[in-house]
Amino acid sequence: MEIMSSKNGNLASDEEIMKRYDKEKKWGLAICIDLGECDHAKVSSKEHITKFAIDLADEIKMKRYGDPIVVFFGAEPKVQGYSLVQLIETSQISGHFAEDTNRAFIDVFSCKGFPAKKTAEYVKKYFGAKKMEFSFCFRDI
Repeated sequence: MEIMSSKNGNLASDEEIMKRYDKEKKWGLAICIDLGECDHAKVSSKEHITKFAIDLADEIKMKRYGDPIVVFFGAEPKVQGYSLVQLIETSQISGHFAEDTNRAFIDVFSCKGFPAKKTAEYVKKYFGAKKMEFSFCFRDI
């Protein structure tokens, strides 16, 4: 599995990613987005997180399978917050929102291609994050 990250500067453009995805007939694309200094009201709102799952699926042109599952839990302040799972016909969108530190960790995996960088920027804006790192990898065997 090859991983490309914004942290080490090893990212291609969305066009290059999709061209390679199609040419090499990869099975899936996964992105991991870490957000820092998010808007507290957004990462601590079940309604905002639920709407995010719906809006992100629309943004990346994925068909949702059922409603988003958003649950609040965590015994320690460091990890306490909402977790999200949204099934999509081609896999899933998931995330965890750490209220104590105003951070969010979002993963999108699909066997249908989507624009990785554009998706990460959309997520950053949606939660009002001041910091973002993301990586992506092609899934295959």
